[in-house]
Amino acid sequence: MKHYGTLAIAAALALAALPLLSAETSQPAEASAPPPLPFHTIEGYGGGAITPIAYLVNPATDGSIFGLPSFAASYVNAGKKNLLALTATETLWGRLELSYGYDKFGVGSLDDDILAATGVNIGRSDVKLQTLSARALLLKEGSYDLADLPALTFGVHLKKNTGITEIDDRLGGALTSIGLHDDIGVEYTLTASKSFAPGGGPVIVSAGLRNSSAAHLGLLGFADERRTTFEGNIVVIPTSWLLLAYEFRQKDGPYGTILGLVGREDNWHAIDASWLINSHATLVVGWAALGTLANTKENDAWFAQLKYEF
Repeated sequence: MKHYGTLAIAAALALAALPLLSAETSQPAEASAPPPLPFHTIEGYGGGAITPIAYLVNPATDGSIFGLPSFAASYVNAGKKNLLALTATETLWGRLELSYGYDKFGVGSLDDDILAATGVNIGRSDVKLQTLSARALLLKEGSYDLADLPALTFGVHLKKNTGITEIDDRLGGALTSIGLHDDIGVEYTLTASKSFAPGGGPVIVSAGLRNSSAAHLGLLGFADERRTTFEGNIVVIPTSWLLLAYEFRQKDGPYGTILGLVGREDNWHAIDASWLINSHATLVVGWAALGTLANTKENDAWFAQLKYEF
C-alpha cells in the first residue's frame, strides 16, 4: 500500500503545482511548437518504444482541461520470448499525462530451462506487468523567454507484476535469494527534450534519469535496492509522414544472478521508424538489441505498434 500512497502524493503535488507553473510560463518564447510524437512506450507513457520524451501525449490545443485519449497496441518478438503491450494515455490541463500499460511477457524457454536445471515445473509460460504512470510537465520548452530551455517532465510509475511471486514460491524462494523480493515497485523519471530545425525536418533530442528497483522493467519483479540510470533518444522527422529514432536505455539491475537462468541485464538499444498515417493514426516498426533477458541473449528483437489518437 505504501507504493500506492507514493503515487497519490506525487500526483497531488503535480496537480497542486499546475497553477503556479502555468503562471510562471504564461509568456513563453515564440518558437515553433514541437511536432506530434506518435509513440507510446511499451510501459504506457509518452516517448519512443523504450524511453520517454518530455512532450506529453495528445494534450488539448484549445485550453481545455481534457485532452483526447490515445490508445496503442504493441508487439515485440525477441527470439523465443515475446511481449504484448496494450497502452492508453490521457493528458489534463496540458500539464499532467496519466497512462496505463498492460504487458504480457512470454518467457520462452525459461520454463524449460528451469525444469531441466531444478526439476521444478514453474507452471507458467508468461507473466504480466501493469503500469500506472503520472507525468507532470514542469517546464514548457522555451518558457521564461529562454528559447534554449528544454521541456522538462517528472514521472512516477507504479508497477505491479502478476505471476513472478508464484514462480518464486515454486522455486522455494530462489528469486528472493538473489534480492528480488517484491512484485510491486515504483520508478521515478526526469526527462528533458529539445527540438531543433537544422535546415531540414525537425530533430528532437531527449535525455533523462530513471530511479528504479526493477528487474527487466519489473517483468522479473523488484529488488529492495535501487539504481539511477541514464536514458535518451534522438528523433528525426525528415518528411511530413516519416519519423526515425534511435533510443538508448541503460540497465543496472540491483540484484544477483542464477547461473544459466537469470543473468545480468545489458543496456538496451532500439531503432524506430514510424509512418504518420494521418492526424490520428501512426504505425511504428523497429529493431532492438536487448541483451540478456533472464536466460537468453536477445540482440535481434523486432517490434511493431499501432497507435490511435482521438
